[in-house]
Amino acid sequence: MALPGAPEAGSDEVVIRDMFLTDIDAVLEIEAASFPTPWSRSAYHSELLENTFATYLVLELHGRVVAYGGMWLILDEAHITNVAVHPDFRGHYLGERIMRGLMERARALGARRMTLEVRRSNLVAQRLYQKLGFVQLGVRKGYYTDTHEDAFIMWKDPL
Repeated sequence: MALPGAPEAGSDEVVIRDMFLTDIDAVLEIEAASFPTPWSRSAYHSELLENTFATYLVLELHGRVVAYGGMWLILDEAHITNVAVHPDFRGHYLGERIMRGLMERARALGARRMTLEVRRSNLVAQRLYQKLGFVQLGVRKGYYTDTHEDAFIMWKDPL
């Protein structure tokens, strides 16, 4: 079933761009709907203004921010910090598009490999990351402090 008003894969209605301070309200809405312990406004403010390792992107659909993702680039490694799609827009490959945008940006910034952690229970995200060439190379026991859930460590090497 097609998302009402959703563009086809190559449509100009989808824009991936840098995240700005003015995007934080929309990002916080997605964050609150996506995670048991969402990041705070001050965390995003700090990431955007103070963290020289950080890069954050948003995905706009028809001018509305409906997905975002972030990473830290340290030397030649990109570490995904978070990725989320608004629940009303899931299932339409927007998560894949924001991930591909992050991967492209990481390569442009000199990254040679990329890593991330994903909740053991998040099978949808795991399938996406596998589709993009990530492989599970470890487990962080009790990594998520809110639920004590394990995290799978996934890598894409080379990027």
